[in-house]
Amino acid sequence: MTVQLDYPTGATPLDADELDCLIPSHITTQGELNEWEQLNIVQGENWARKQRKEILNETFLRQLHRKMFGETWKWAGDFRKSDKNIGVDWLHIGIELKKLLDDVRYQVVYGTFAADEIAVRFHHRLVAIHLFPNGNGRHARLMADLLVERLGRPRFSWGSRSLIDASETRQNYIAALRAADARDIALLLAFARS
Repeated sequence: MTVQLDYPTGATPLDADELDCLIPSHITTQGELNEWEQLNIVQGENWARKQRKEILNETFLRQLHRKMFGETWKWAGDFRKSDKNIGVDWLHIGIELKKLLDDVRYQVVYGTFAADEIAVRFHHRLVAIHLFPNGNGRHARLMADLLVERLGRPRFSWGSRSLIDASETRQNYIAALRAADARDIALLLAFARS
């Protein structure tokens, strides 16, 4: 059965090999995939909120992605093995992730930024590295929520609307990410609490 995916602006298209790893055989449209993934993501979030272990390590990041997408994609929790329209060269994912995690642990210990800014900068760099074939934005937003909560702040609202569909909210999110790419984090900080 062929799946017809309609990627919104800023989404990372899957290659044929990645698409062949779709687990549920009944899915044929982007809408069906979005619904299925959302159910899986809720399970992943419920799992994450019960965890008391350290979250700023590769093992936890992979486990969380697997819990969020493991009933949807066979590659859930595995780093991507191809280059995309965004992200570092796939061969450098592990190195860039280690640098990011070291940086964030330092920022937390030494209070380099306010809690919101640490978490939003973490989110931005996770998206920029683009660890997985798909689900990076959703994974990075949940990781930022988990981090900011552990730093004593409420979770982010991320525009208070779905960021999956091609909406004005998604356009604002993409614009904020692009501004952060240009070293202006202010839009993304504001968007996270909007």
